[in-house]
Amino acid sequence: MEDLETEAEPLDEEPGSGLEVASRMLPTRILLLPVTDRPFFPAQTMPVVMEESPWLETVHRVGQSPHHLVGLLMADTEDSTAAGPGDFFETGTVVRIHHPTRGQDKIQFIAEGVRRFRVERWITREPPYEVEVSYPSDTPALDQTDEIKAYAVAIINSLKELMPLNPLYNEELKFFLNRFSPNEPSPLSDFAAALTTADRESLQDILGTVDLRQRMEKVLVLVKKEVEVAQLQAQIHQQVEERMSEQQRQFFLKEQLKEIQKELGIAKDDRTADIERFQARLEGLTIPEEAQNRIDEEIQKMQVLESGSPEYSVTRNYLDWITSLPWGVHSEDHLDIPRARKVLDRDHDGLEDVKRRIIEFLAVGATRGEIGGSILLLVGPPGVGKTSIGRSVAEAVGREFYRFSVGGMRDEAEIKGHRRTYVGAMPGKFIQAVKDVGTANPVIMLDEVDKIGMSFQGDPASALLEVLDPEQNSDFLDHYLDVRFDLSRSLFICTANQLDTIPSALLDRMEVIHLAGYITEEKMAIARHHLWPRQVERAGLKRGQLPLTDAALRHLIDGYARESGVRNLEKQLGRLVRKAAVDLLEGTEAPIRLNQKQIEAYLGKPPFQRERPLAGVGVVTGLAWTAMGGTTLSVEATRVHTQQRGFKLTGQLGEVMQESASIAHSYISSHLDEYRGDPEFFDESFIHLHVPEGATPKDGPSAGVTMATALLSLARDQAPVRPLAMTGELTLSGHVYPVGGIREKVIAAKRAKITEIILPEGNRRDFEELPDHVREGITVHFAERYRDIMPLVFGERPRRRRSDR
Repeated sequence: MEDLETEAEPLDEEPGSGLEVASRMLPTRILLLPVTDRPFFPAQTMPVVMEESPWLETVHRVGQSPHHLVGLLMADTEDSTAAGPGDFFETGTVVRIHHPTRGQDKIQFIAEGVRRFRVERWITREPPYEVEVSYPSDTPALDQTDEIKAYAVAIINSLKELMPLNPLYNEELKFFLNRFSPNEPSPLSDFAAALTTADRESLQDILGTVDLRQRMEKVLVLVKKEVEVAQLQAQIHQQVEERMSEQQRQFFLKEQLKEIQKELGIAKDDRTADIERFQARLEGLTIPEEAQNRIDEEIQKMQVLESGSPEYSVTRNYLDWITSLPWGVHSEDHLDIPRARKVLDRDHDGLEDVKRRIIEFLAVGATRGEIGGSILLLVGPPGVGKTSIGRSVAEAVGREFYRFSVGGMRDEAEIKGHRRTYVGAMPGKFIQAVKDVGTANPVIMLDEVDKIGMSFQGDPASALLEVLDPEQNSDFLDHYLDVRFDLSRSLFICTANQLDTIPSALLDRMEVIHLAGYITEEKMAIARHHLWPRQVERAGLKRGQLPLTDAALRHLIDGYARESGVRNLEKQLGRLVRKAAVDLLEGTEAPIRLNQKQIEAYLGKPPFQRERPLAGVGVVTGLAWTAMGGTTLSVEATRVHTQQRGFKLTGQLGEVMQESASIAHSYISSHLDEYRGDPEFFDESFIHLHVPEGATPKDGPSAGVTMATALLSLARDQAPVRPLAMTGELTLSGHVYPVGGIREKVIAAKRAKITEIILPEGNRRDFEELPDHVREGITVHFAERYRDIMPLVFGERPRRRRSDR
């Protein structure tokens, strides 16, 4: 007992010659120790670890016995300390204990398997367990000798297959060969079973099978399964190795290369390489002192920070941005006016007034020696070529071009950048623009400035003020960089569909150029020179396969694409090409002539019919401006009844048009005698004034004279003597004020085949500035007061006023 008190101390010495005699005469009464994971076989020799309690007394008694033998019996329980007589199986293995030690509440010893035993009777039913046992004989019968040899050979061959698949089995084989011969079938079968990873029930079944032939048959099945499992594991392992070997090989080679380069002094770590790359970017740049000081501070910070810290990553990203900017790098302007005019004419048909304004702008830059200080704002309906004009301007002056849309932008940080304290912070769009193009004086286009938003995150329109103001953008401060950057030499071109939604402070900084849209002749030229060749080329066809006549093209424009722009026209041309391509692939012979009949076969009946202005008493045609261009607007007036005085408006009119209608009603009512009408006509008349197409909201100060003329026609019971259209705003004193959108309105009149129009005198200059091809075929009358309109509409002059007599 003294021997087990200290850790790792032997219980007893190896037995002498008396033990040899005892080993040949196995005892019929032995002590038991439980095993729970898997049974112990006679052919095994391996360490066994037991709980100190309650098996310490059992090990002591075994150590004091002359033979040092104990029975290892499988217990059907997970906890060996709670194993009772009812938990043990019947068959186990007698083992000899070597070098028992204790420590950390555990007992460990080397167990050397001796022989099977079967429990016959329990002598004690409390630990230490003592049982009476028998030793069954496994000697085969004489008639089974050849069969046993065959099974032995089969097991040995299976073990040969198993050994290369798992090197651990080789050590087990060495222990076996030190004790037994391969020609001993019983130990061989027990050894083979012990090598497998079968479950404990299967192994216990083999341990309990005494008949050698049956046992070898079961062992052979287990070993075959083990070979299959080992082969599958080896195959999976090989597949994984193949996938990873190349990647690992490259990784190790790179690491070795780094170490070799470090030893030779020709390599640097990532931090040093990054810093040298940032410094190399700055060579040849003209960097302001403020920016250079900030860069030096950030590089010093980067040198002392841990490469794994978040601050290191933030600093590295900042240096990456600030050193990538084109400090002092400017592209040379090509201020060649003839070349610029050639580029604009090549890319755009029509828009002569717009191209003239741009040439004038470039000419001023040529005299100054540089372009800058002005912001162009291109205003016009969708599809008239605002964005493409900006690209042409950039090509004409030889600058880089960068475009982004501010439509729907709600965060001012997209203009002026995020603070570096935010996760994922980035500079604003303008700093990104100069970084991407590589020069500090690009042409930057801001699309859809009239649709810029505002939210709790700030007002982007206000943030644009600093960028677009020539007096401020020389010291533009981006929140991310937190240093000044000069944007004064950049050329900013903005686009918008209308001016109403642009903040006045922002609009004040821009030079507005209106793009009114195209007339039919201009659309035909654009389609011939640009749109139709592009659509045919995209479809992989030749122009000779799809001849398009001028009459068919005009029909397509008037009936399917009447908008001011050409975007819808290009879509319709694309539909024609696609449908024609289908016919060609299905066997239709080329060429397919696209005439008016063929166009309607492909596209259906035209959605737009010829605008036929309404005519009659109380009906007058006006001219209106919309975001999609100009249009004609018929105004109708009728007397509902004569029971009481009243005035009703319909047609979804906005507040401005409602005020214009009230002014027109009041003015005509008070001047009926002057305009040769019944002075009492409106006294007891309920008048209804309607503007057709009521589903479309309409507003704007340009329909006053049209409404007044419709009311006067009703009061005089006389229709206009000839077809004409008019526009202008009326005051209570009878003055006709000028209005906007003259080009669009003139184009709308020509589209409706109206050749005579009335405009305010204040718009005479606007009309005279229109291109000759727009004014051609139009007779214009200019009116300063409403008295000037009456003789044009009704063919007689108003009566002289008392003040005129």
